[in-house]
Amino acid sequence: MTDYHEPALCEKVLHYLNAAARKEGVIVDGTLGDGGHAELILRNAGPGCRVLGIDRDASALERARKRLAPFGGRVGFVHGNFSDIKGILRREGIVKISGLLLDLGVSSRQIDNPERGFSFMRQGPLDMRMNVDDKTTAAGLLETLSDTELEFVFKTFGEERFSRRIVRAIRKAQAKGPVTETLQLSQILVNAVSAPRHAKIHPATRSFQALRIAVNDELESLKTGLRDSLDVLEEGGRLVAISFHSLEDRIVKQFFRTEEKGCVCPPRLPVCVCGRKRTVRVLTPKPATPSRKEVQDNPRASSAKLRACERVYV
Repeated sequence: MTDYHEPALCEKVLHYLNAAARKEGVIVDGTLGDGGHAELILRNAGPGCRVLGIDRDASALERARKRLAPFGGRVGFVHGNFSDIKGILRREGIVKISGLLLDLGVSSRQIDNPERGFSFMRQGPLDMRMNVDDKTTAAGLLETLSDTELEFVFKTFGEERFSRRIVRAIRKAQAKGPVTETLQLSQILVNAVSAPRHAKIHPATRSFQALRIAVNDELESLKTGLRDSLDVLEEGGRLVAISFHSLEDRIVKQFFRTEEKGCVCPPRLPVCVCGRKRTVRVLTPKPATPSRKEVQDNPRASSAKLRACERVYV
């Protein structure tokens, strides 16, 4: 049995992408990973439907190539960032797409590999790069950012209320030597944050999340990818985004809400003067979440939230 990452919300992804009804067209999996969602789409869509898989992680692309090899020319692979979706599609000769799937955040495969440095529970280099060709690592950020900048990272990207205390603890440790290992930083965070005895999350959780987001510029990539997707989705094309923490989900929710509303004129104006038109129809007034059975089978799916919208032209 091949050890592949188990994707979240499979049935809901198929439903909201309207994948089973796709006889032709292109669906972009902007975060291909091990190819689990892509395989599901290809098995359920018509033979004229293709999937273009994009991922920042070259090793993930290689695993997906092997998994999806039986589908031959129905699937393509791009090493890149979905935030460059317009450029990628232009280079691939694709004008419009039928759907876009974004399964956000870090994958189980990346977390479980200690050499990637994403886990505060495994010894490894303090790396956290999704694309190992990028220059900036988590250890590098700890060295180069000022105290104010580092506090901002922990507070904004990790929603960590002890950000100042954490930075002081890191600086104290750095006075004795570089902080370059995951368990080294994890212990600093445990000592700095007084967590309740029965706390639901580990004291290092928020800070590791914050560093990962900063290293990979995840939130800005998401904003750019969402905005540019509107230019490449065909009429009736679907955008499906799965998020695993509140920062991502908030960005997706606000984007969908703004684009569905269209007009941004003050309510007191009798007629619209901004000229903005509605661009999407929201399909999920409330986010779709995993069933109890899915969480039992895949505990890491417990925090997943899926939001979907459909492109409209008015």
